[in-house]
Amino acid sequence: MNHSPLGNARVAVLGYGSQGRAHALNLRDSGCHVVVGLRPDGPSWQRAKAEGFALATPAEAVREADLVAVLTPDMVQPVLYREAIEPNLKPGAALLFAHGFNVHYGQIRPRADIDVVLVAPKGPGALVRSEYARGRGVPCIWAVHQDASGHAREHACAYASAIGGARAMLIQTTFKEETETDLFGEQAVLCGGASALVQAGFETLVEAGYQPEIAYYEVLHELKLIVDLFYEGGITRMLEFVSETAQYGDFVSGPRVIDAGTKARMREVLGEIQDGTFARNWIAEYAAGLPHYRRCKQADLDHPLEQVGKRLRARMAWLDAPADATPALKKAG
Repeated sequence: MNHSPLGNARVAVLGYGSQGRAHALNLRDSGCHVVVGLRPDGPSWQRAKAEGFALATPAEAVREADLVAVLTPDMVQPVLYREAIEPNLKPGAALLFAHGFNVHYGQIRPRADIDVVLVAPKGPGALVRSEYARGRGVPCIWAVHQDASGHAREHACAYASAIGGARAMLIQTTFKEETETDLFGEQAVLCGGASALVQAGFETLVEAGYQPEIAYYEVLHELKLIVDLFYEGGITRMLEFVSETAQYGDFVSGPRVIDAGTKARMREVLGEIQDGTFARNWIAEYAAGLPHYRRCKQADLDHPLEQVGKRLRARMAWLDAPADATPALKKAG
């Protein structure tokens, strides 16, 4: 008997990267009938084959599917939809995304006769898989963009359950909210904001005459401890574990670095996400062959912070140590 929350549905997973592999494995272990849709004979094809999946081209996988999970990079999805999904997805089937970018910004306009849903685990694919294997799960957010069958909600929640999300938490959202908050978080805080803050801190110390190695440890290396504390218990836990000196510095200097002007610029970033400016610029950049993207990426890779860090990390044997060998938490600051 099939105990999958998706019943006897046939699920096509398009893509076998970090999220695609995790979803496919978890779905299969939950009793789903899974076929992985990939370009033949690529590295992902070989890996999925070695892990025992039924394989097909994307078009072939879609043709037989009741639910299609699109887990490829954002910028390849519009062509994938036009060439493999739209002409082959049967009426009444469900189309699922893990990020709402292309639907929200109109790069994919789904057929009216299908359900369109979103399920986004709030963690990387490796964590989605490892937590599932431990009998736990990673929280998922989910949304319905189009409910042609009258059962789109059930399809989304069943999929989230099958990849382990219901073991932790399911939070309902919209394609708009997921897309805009995800992009803002990446740009203003997680990637853009954090990277720029670390680089500026490193440059400030080095320009003042301090050793680059010392600057690296103070503004980048030790950031992991603080982020881990945030992750485990928010700002409350961070304040519990850092020294009173560090706390006082937080209180008097944090608002000077991240001030009202910073927040105003964050609002500008959010505004460009909301009005589509960022999406239009990114789509145009991709279509042009990524010239600005490549220049910016190379500048980050060439930054002195990265050169110093590479030398120092080569001496950090613990970076390759098993997770359970991590030293006990110590006070910071």
